[in-house]
Amino acid sequence: MADNKNLYYICGLLACGIALGAFAGMSGKSSAPSAPAAAETPAAESEQTPEAAPAETDTGITVAKVAESGTGITVTKADDWSAQFPNQYETYMMNNDNSEVVEYTEEHPYIQRLYAGYGFAKSYGSARGHTYVITDLTSTGRPHKLANCFTCKTSDFTAKALNDGDAAYAMAFEDFENQITDPFGCFHCHSNEPGTMYVTHTYLANALGSDLNKVDAATLSCGQCHSEYYFDPATKATSFGYTSMAGMNPDDILAYENAIVDGEGNMFADWVDEENGIRKLKVQHPEFETFLGEGSPHGSSTSMLQLTCADCHMGTATAEDGTKFTNHNWTSPLDNQALLDANCSQCHKDLKAEVEKIQGEYWTRVDADAEQLKSLNDKLTEAINAGTIADDKLEDCRMALRSAQWYWDFVFVENSNGVHNPKLTAHCLDQAETFMEQASGLMQ
Repeated sequence: MADNKNLYYICGLLACGIALGAFAGMSGKSSAPSAPAAAETPAAESEQTPEAAPAETDTGITVAKVAESGTGITVTKADDWSAQFPNQYETYMMNNDNSEVVEYTEEHPYIQRLYAGYGFAKSYGSARGHTYVITDLTSTGRPHKLANCFTCKTSDFTAKALNDGDAAYAMAFEDFENQITDPFGCFHCHSNEPGTMYVTHTYLANALGSDLNKVDAATLSCGQCHSEYYFDPATKATSFGYTSMAGMNPDDILAYENAIVDGEGNMFADWVDEENGIRKLKVQHPEFETFLGEGSPHGSSTSMLQLTCADCHMGTATAEDGTKFTNHNWTSPLDNQALLDANCSQCHKDLKAEVEKIQGEYWTRVDADAEQLKSLNDKLTEAINAGTIADDKLEDCRMALRSAQWYWDFVFVENSNGVHNPKLTAHCLDQAETFMEQASGLMQ
């Protein structure tokens, strides 16, 4: 992201709740697809190498290169760039300071029921610094069968998917685990070209199609992983439930995934609730879709002031020698007092208070809806066991609860706790409550 866009830091409301932060890169991107440079160990330099100037469209959007597949690329590790980019590397390593993990199954016990039969009911830790991603993945109590779990966790898997295509996703988890040399690092956003922005996760480029260059590079970088995805039932590849920005919303994504049917006529599901037979979907972490969605204060095309993920989660820093560079310590803007004082305060009298209010209202409603959803799941189980729900109503009830949980989950797992897009959050919870009311009526 260009470092001279201080105006874009104003109104940092867009992303105040994500402790994990967005992982946009050093700067810039170019629109034409291009093969990544061959991996080379960069020469050590005693002076800071300036970041590349971003390529922009005539609308001011910084555009990205798209990594080509089948290039035989290898990964230059983050450590290898430390001498050439000492300031960026130093701030990247500061992500180690974000080490706290909250176990959500304990903090929100209702998810043990809502996710029953799925790995997240066993272990669901809060996000922390990106430097911990491999440790967090391999130490979780959730079972991991395939290597597709590594999609956003290590540069090595990103390169593997570029080289081998869908075959990489279908590898056994253990077979790929011993190939890891680099966790989340520079490669994800820059390939092996520091200063140049890349979409290295080509499923994002495929999902956006001709709309790719409508999204700024600093948001695309984050959207590669901070997004709602599913694993294709046939190939096991990481996939998105839309083919353009027009379909990038919870209503259309649900319809997209509902339309995926196997050879036996079964609707796609991440898992089936063994107690009541609901074919459930697990939303991932749809920051990308939420931030760019209709109603977003700063991310949608109709926002009065459009920002990128990097504007609030990275920003420009100044080294001791006066060198200005892009901060690679991904944090909440609420933890960046200089940003709040210099930029956000121009529009927000007390941004922290605004965020606290939004998130307080969010949790009140999210918790209440979760408890109701949990109760309805149990009620359906009881009705099935007692034989008190008619066959002609059973599938409709299951479908209603599948939909209700989808909408509730879409906001529960979105890491801003309502701040990225309060309007979309309210819409999702409205939908969840409508479908729960429908399910309740079917069980009368």
